[in-house]
Amino acid sequence: MATTQVIDWTDVEAAGKALAGNWRDFDCFAWHRGYDLEDADRWCVWYTSSRDAGLLEQSNEQAINDRLRPFSEGDDPDLVFERHSHWAVGYIDGFSIRVYRPDGSITPAFEEFCRIKEALEGYSILNEQDYTEREYLETLDNYRSEMWREKNLPEGWEAEVYSWFSDHCLDEFIENRDDRGGWAPREKIVEALQALGLLPTVVVET
Repeated sequence: MATTQVIDWTDVEAAGKALAGNWRDFDCFAWHRGYDLEDADRWCVWYTSSRDAGLLEQSNEQAINDRLRPFSEGDDPDLVFERHSHWAVGYIDGFSIRVYRPDGSITPAFEEFCRIKEALEGYSILNEQDYTEREYLETLDNYRSEMWREKNLPEGWEAEVYSWFSDHCLDEFIENRDDRGGWAPREKIVEALQALGLLPTVVVET
């Protein structure tokens, strides 16, 4: 979720004042769960990804959810994961989080959220290993999309092609593009497959 406010995430009290009840300021928005909460103005809504999210957004969302999930447990949790839909944008995922307890103190859930946001301001990737794995798997999927017409390739050919490109310094065919993984044209994949002996004869369609 984007906000025009500049928030100092190291100042949890100030962040809480800025975000509690933020959902009331959203354009063309109705938070139906808010009608069921007696303390709805003590909550904020935050979005972590959309239908068209790239790999980094997906990876960070997973890391955020993993850290916040303990606060979503119990009969009256301080955090609820939510998906909101709209005809124009499809859907957006995120959560509602209770900022203040009844006594006015900040909830541990919101404190943890602020720590996460502070970490993201220092470095944009929360989990390097997860993000790298997503890049790799998406690259293999992109190779498969280029070769969808070929039905006789052995299992695991995509990984071998990836390694062949890497071993031959063809980084342009494995590097992440627009946060959607690496990509190679069909003819380059065919060259790699032939070099690997995985596709001895093939007619490349143009």
